Amino acid sequence: MSEEIECCERGGLMEIVINRPDKKNALTADMYREMTAVLADCSTRPDIGAVLFAGKGDAYCAGNDLKDFAKGPQGGEAAFAFIRALAGFDKPVVAAVQGLAVGIGATMLFHCDLVYAAPDARFMMPFVNLGLVPEAGSSLLAPATMGHARAAAMLLLGEAMDAQTADRAGLLTSIVPTETLLDHARAKAAALIAKPPQALAATRRLMRGDRTPILQRIDDEAQLFRERLESAEAQAAFGAFFDKRAP
Repeated sequence: MSEEIECCERGGLMEIVINRPDKKNALTADMYREMTAVLADCSTRPDIGAVLFAGKGDAYCAGNDLKDFAKGPQGGEAAFAFIRALAGFDKPVVAAVQGLAVGIGATMLFHCDLVYAAPDARFMMPFVNLGLVPEAGSSLLAPATMGHARAAAMLLLGEAMDAQTADRAGLLTSIVPTETLLDHARAKAAALIAKPPQALAATRRLMRGDRTPILQRIDDEAQLFRERLESAEAQAAFGAFFDKRAP
């Protein structure tokens, strides 16, 4: 692993920590590939019972590194591969979220079983603002989780959602004080690992149901996302972002 993705095993728990705090933990193609490889490894290891995602610094994840993303299609393909790996992962996933959770930093949470957030957490899915479409199945999962009206405010208007609203909307398991967030998430992950593993896995499969519609939506979103990346709207929005001006 690189320094930007830290992995640590703790009593059957694999912690995946995004460690790029100077960039608000924005993700590059290489970082996506590393996380995908870790998930693949964890899936085959009987000694790993759960995975915990966290971020270093004052942000959880600011989404894609747009400069890296703009270099070519490899960034998008690495992101889509990670999304599919996470959506199909067969063990419990826990997230500890503080500060910004933008783009995939927010949409990946729909594929986590337990999501704990600090009071300062802010969730954004501003794909339309960049001339893009949602990813990670969020066009299906956001309305299903929080209702159409709240999902529309996030996906169509690009509005941010604070931790308290996200908790009421059903995106979070609970809000936890910042100073105890990571320890709390670790303790809950450990509690999952301590459960009878076959019963836990079967219950999780029942709760998640047939994954075919989710995986199909992820693929449909990815195809449109690729097309939108080449659009004049997206090029103009990316240019405005890099120039730090309004689109």
